[in-house]
Amino acid sequence: MRAVLAFAFVVLLSAGCSDYIPVNDDFGTSALRPTGDIPPEFSEFNNYDPAANTLLADQLCATRYLQLEEKSMPAAPGELLAWRGRCDPYRIRPDIYSLSEHFSP
Repeated sequence: MRAVLAFAFVVLLSAGCSDYIPVNDDFGTSALRPTGDIPPEFSEFNNYDPAANTLLADQLCATRYLQLEEKSMPAAPGELLAWRGRCDPYRIRPDIYSLSEHFSP
């Protein structure tokens, strides 16, 4: 019994000495938007599509994407759209998924 308590004390002590590592659960996406006259060599090289942000967010999230911030920054040529957001946390809805349905005969 003493060995278990000593082991638990050592584990708690080592956890208390570790550094706190902050976790960021948001991510960013960016896309180019054409503005003004863009030379053809730039338009062929770059994908000017503001819908790329939505496509990237849909590919990264299994649930709904929650947009937190949208920035528009000048770029040469065009404009850079930057989004910051996070995926909606997954929740089991109790009105749809009932455990009694699964365990009853």
